[in-house]
Amino acid sequence: MAKLILLRHGQSEWNRQNLFTGWVDVPLSIKGVEESIAAGKALASIPIDVIFTSKLIRAQETVALAMMSHGSGKIPRFVHEEQGWFELCSKEIKQQTIPVYSSEALNERMYGELQGLNKQETIEKFGKDQIHKWRRSFDQAPPGGESLKMTAARSIPYFQEKIVPLLSQGKNVLISAHGNSLRAISMVLDGLSEDLVMQLEIPTGEPILYTYSTKGWEKDE
Repeated sequence: MAKLILLRHGQSEWNRQNLFTGWVDVPLSIKGVEESIAAGKALASIPIDVIFTSKLIRAQETVALAMMSHGSGKIPRFVHEEQGWFELCSKEIKQQTIPVYSSEALNERMYGELQGLNKQETIEKFGKDQIHKWRRSFDQAPPGGESLKMTAARSIPYFQEKIVPLLSQGKNVLISAHGNSLRAISMVLDGLSEDLVMQLEIPTGEPILYTYSTKGWEKDE
């Protein structure tokens, strides 16, 4: 059996300011830093073999901060597969690290023309019902942005092709990503319908654990 850990990044500066963020690459807030460190302490005794994250700094910062408290003492090593010269040459040092792979497939849902806008002000401009449809329907996208359906179309195949095979080998995997990319992956793990997945709330900085075996997925309590 293997462990899968889902971790939504700690609070970002734009979470704090109530702004639509999407693919805008903003860092964690002070609270987000604290949440990430606390998440690491909660995971300190669980072996982690491989880490996956998005291309956005708030998810990557969460990895770095969380792993500072990990009991293994291993250092997260961000792998740049497109740059062969970045390869680690010492086998001994390599064993003291945990590889971290990043992909746009795990990025947050892209909010298009809403990115950088205040959420309350957009409600006043477009109306509560329209904003609710853009944020909470499965297949309606904001202008120039992605729906959850579109986000799932990139995050779920990546999860199945890159991450599940490692779990099948018995490796423990941590995914540090975003509310919507993790919500899409949860459709697979929890067997959620399009309606149920939109009701799912994934809090920042709180690890969610699953056990993977030949029998399937079991959510740890």
